[in-house]
Amino acid sequence: MRPNKQEIIDMLSVRGEEELNALFARAYEVKKKYVGTTVYFRGLIEISNICSKNCYYCGIRSENPNFPRYSISMDEALQEAKWAFDQRYGSLVIQAGERIDTQWTDFIAELVRKIKEMSSGKLGITLSLGEQTEETYQKWFDAGAHRYLLRVETTNRELYKKLHPADHRFEDRLLSLERLRKVGYQTGTGVMVGLPGQSIEDIADDILFFYDQDVDMLGMGPYIPHQDTPLNHLVEAFDPTEAFTLGLKLIAACRIALKDVNIAASTALQALHPQGRERGLLAGANVLMPNITDTKYREGYQLYEGKPGINENAAQVVQELQRSIESIGETVGFDQWGDPKHFFRRQGQ
Repeated sequence: MRPNKQEIIDMLSVRGEEELNALFARAYEVKKKYVGTTVYFRGLIEISNICSKNCYYCGIRSENPNFPRYSISMDEALQEAKWAFDQRYGSLVIQAGERIDTQWTDFIAELVRKIKEMSSGKLGITLSLGEQTEETYQKWFDAGAHRYLLRVETTNRELYKKLHPADHRFEDRLLSLERLRKVGYQTGTGVMVGLPGQSIEDIADDILFFYDQDVDMLGMGPYIPHQDTPLNHLVEAFDPTEAFTLGLKLIAACRIALKDVNIAASTALQALHPQGRERGLLAGANVLMPNITDTKYREGYQLYEGKPGINENAAQVVQELQRSIESIGETVGFDQWGDPKHFFRRQGQ
């Protein structure tokens, strides 16, 4: 049954510690029932910050000249993948700015194949590489990728236009999601909350969009303004506490409304609160994406201001995360892909 919009609005409008705790507790019960309390790691490789897009909210937009561009070599990326495999991560996420040139799409296909070979097919691979042709999606799928995350950021068409140049079309985003499902990917999307001009009703419509699109997984979080963007005037008035709470409410409302999808506790939550990832898990998330990119590149991949973990040691993070996850009564799904249960239900399995 399609979720009730007013009920979603009511969840997103909750205020006060007691009511918030009740919402998160309800979401956690839904999580336990439908997806359990195993947390799945996705080792995040931010493979390039070169981007053809110029989204007005993003720190790596094409017209930002204030940081060096990079692309990680094949050998470096394979070393990072091997490290994750040795740490018993079940999956990787390969993320980058958007590019459609053949040199790039061939590079990704070869990298995916080599990761599969290196791990004897055991590492699951999620791609987050933007809008592509159906042929490119198929090429990457045939190489061994099986999940794809393509965030839409907002489903309010007018707000989308205000956040993007005229040649960035919401309809193209939708078409790409259709292509991904057609090829056979476990398909994910997501939005930002706290955007300028965004209402609670807009966010409720976003969640209904997730339901109507029958998505399998969600990667989403609070909007954090960046000084090197056209929205830099928002930096000074930004309220991290308010943004953090809204991010948690979004996770909880999505868990309650959508039940069996995979939901990531985003790095943006960690940027706003020292226990951001853990709080995200307690609000209904079941996936974490620890950054395993070589630290020398991380400063160049700041989509928003104050991104955490730029200098943190990846091995140390694994141990700390495992301890904190176990401290809240959950377990890490080492050596497991942790595919979304929703995908198999969608496939009739």
